[in-house]
Amino acid sequence: MFIHVVLLGCGAQFEAFHMDSSAQDFQPRTFSVKLWPPSESTRLLLVERMTKNLSNDSIFSRKYGLLGQEEAHENAERIEQLCFASANEQFNKEPDGDGSSAVQLYAKETSKMMLEVLKKGPRTASESEAPVADAPLKPADTILDISGGKRAFIEADEAKELLSPLTKPGNSYYKICFSNRSFGVDAANVAGPILESVKNQLTEVDISDFVAGRPEDEALDVMRIFSKALGGAVLRYLNISDNALGEKGVRAFSELLKSQENLEELYVMNDGISEDAAKALSELIPSTDKLKVLHFHNNMTGDEGAVYVAEMVKRSPNLESFRCSATRIGPDGGVALSEALGTCTNLKKLDLRDNLFGVDAGIALSRTLPKLPDLVELYLSDLNLENKGTVAIVSALKRSAPQLEVLELAGNEINAKAAPALAEFLTAMQSLKKLTLAENELKDDGAVIIAQSLEDGHADLKELDVSTNMFQRVGARCFARAVANKPGFVHLNINGNFISDEGIDEVKDMLKAGKNSLDVLGPLDENDPEGEPDDDEEEDNKDAKDGDDQDGLDSKLQNVKVEQDD
Repeated sequence: MFIHVVLLGCGAQFEAFHMDSSAQDFQPRTFSVKLWPPSESTRLLLVERMTKNLSNDSIFSRKYGLLGQEEAHENAERIEQLCFASANEQFNKEPDGDGSSAVQLYAKETSKMMLEVLKKGPRTASESEAPVADAPLKPADTILDISGGKRAFIEADEAKELLSPLTKPGNSYYKICFSNRSFGVDAANVAGPILESVKNQLTEVDISDFVAGRPEDEALDVMRIFSKALGGAVLRYLNISDNALGEKGVRAFSELLKSQENLEELYVMNDGISEDAAKALSELIPSTDKLKVLHFHNNMTGDEGAVYVAEMVKRSPNLESFRCSATRIGPDGGVALSEALGTCTNLKKLDLRDNLFGVDAGIALSRTLPKLPDLVELYLSDLNLENKGTVAIVSALKRSAPQLEVLELAGNEINAKAAPALAEFLTAMQSLKKLTLAENELKDDGAVIIAQSLEDGHADLKELDVSTNMFQRVGARCFARAVANKPGFVHLNINGNFISDEGIDEVKDMLKAGKNSLDVLGPLDENDPEGEPDDDEEEDNKDAKDGDDQDGLDSKLQNVKVEQDD
């Protein structure tokens, strides 16, 4: 399956047809117009169409869940901004071209990111991309947060009113949050002097998602104004996520970034961070030896960009939380990043989900893990680790991380052959609170072995997700038995397997007879009682090939569709 994206309204190369009245046929006359950039109305139209497709019933929503209108619109805006930034970088590298390569990249990346959003499904009530501070909030008069309510454009008059508390003499604001409000140049010119007047007292700045919907030139001007105003502030926390930065955006923040020598937390998520942007970021941050939190989630970093991220990691020995998920990093970048993490001996939380690491990067990571004795949460889903990479990792963890509380290994093509090594590891992991092995190929043989390793002890286990693993009645019963009497256990997910109706009844009886109620059992709407474990599963994430017809923008960028490729 793939998502096919076509947009209408950018400049294009056209053929004008003239009808010869005598011959009754068409004579083509050609003229050319730059294909790039798209008009603002075209970009808004694309967002509207993506929102519709992300929120409408389809084969994807039936499998992964239906997004609400607001969530769909947020994702559509984010996708368009990121892909526009990436395509614009491509266009700027080829100034003499007609923009066709930028158009191709724009459509291809939009397609790819839409599919990623659909596969992720709707967010849960507990899910949030915004970082949550561990420390309790200080009194309200120390934090100016204008992010509440629906996203809105902010113009000069409203900016003056919203930021007026910062102009009061003797105010004690140390944190500002402007996320979810889009500043134009006029509003930024109002905000700049106000921010400059209080920057010496600011320690936390959140300017994520603060130029949404603005034309690129205006957005860059706004970033420069804010950067100049805040340059020199001694910050411990900086969030510039959701701004479709690209290299231009990163460099627009040069004055602010270059002055940050005391940062403890830096968030650069959903920002279109490509190789060039990652290089710029690595160059501009002067010192990261105090950094404890570094989050790069959902960017376009790739192997080449991962090298520059790895350089930042090497300079951050005090990192406690590192997130580099959904950044399209392959084996080479995965190896570089894994080796760099060896310097972060204080790391407690590591999230590398949804990349293209493969076995070699998994093995490289296994060599690093013994150097991270304080690791508590480890997220390694969708990394193509396979059995070999998985076994190497759990073998390393068994020796070095007995205090591990969260482990996610979903979507790694793990089958029953890796089950004995996993079981041996799990037996030693008595501190585990959450284990995710979803979307693998354990079948009954692997399920039985793993379930038995969880049955004794593991008093702190609260969540177990073994959905979509091709097991049947036997495996389901073993997992139910393993968790039925664990105090505090809250959620068992065995959905998406091949459990018979009798097997489901037995699972429910076991849970009811144990110390936990039936409420711990998750939904079973995707369970297939008649399914066969040996059925071949078709890949549902095949994108359209790069060689798809690109003959003119009208045919490429006309509509937004979610289609199934037969």
